[in-house]
Amino acid sequence: MKLRSLAIAVVLGAQSVGAQESGLGAHLDIELNATNPQDSGCLLSFVVQNGHAHNIDSAVFEAVLFDAQGQVNQLTLFDFGALPQARPRVRQFVVPGLQCNDLSRLIFNGASTCEGDGVNVAMCSEDLTLRSRVATEIQG
Repeated sequence: MKLRSLAIAVVLGAQSVGAQESGLGAHLDIELNATNPQDSGCLLSFVVQNGHAHNIDSAVFEAVLFDAQGQVNQLTLFDFGALPQARPRVRQFVVPGLQCNDLSRLIFNGASTCEGDGVNVAMCSEDLTLRSRVATEIQG
């Protein structure tokens, strides 16, 4: 029984490595971690983890911000800059004129830029995992 369990673990481990090498299962993880009021607007803090096999040299996302009534407040670009492979990064953006408690939802429309050696736009748009630690909903 132990030998069978070991064989299954080896097969599953090989499948996982194969999936990572082929790009299957690899993703870009973006978490809206905090929103903090500022004099000039709302400071959005994101934690980003590049789970791909390549460094991303430049990642810019088009985002739509919705107010408490569910209406579009504004469309903006978030420049996350360089995202090294397997290393978490924190990126912060001040959205002028926005009250944090008025931000109900944030939608990532997609990547307007996703560049680097071995990188394609799907790595920033299709292989995207989004979540929020605050009351603001995040979608993509």
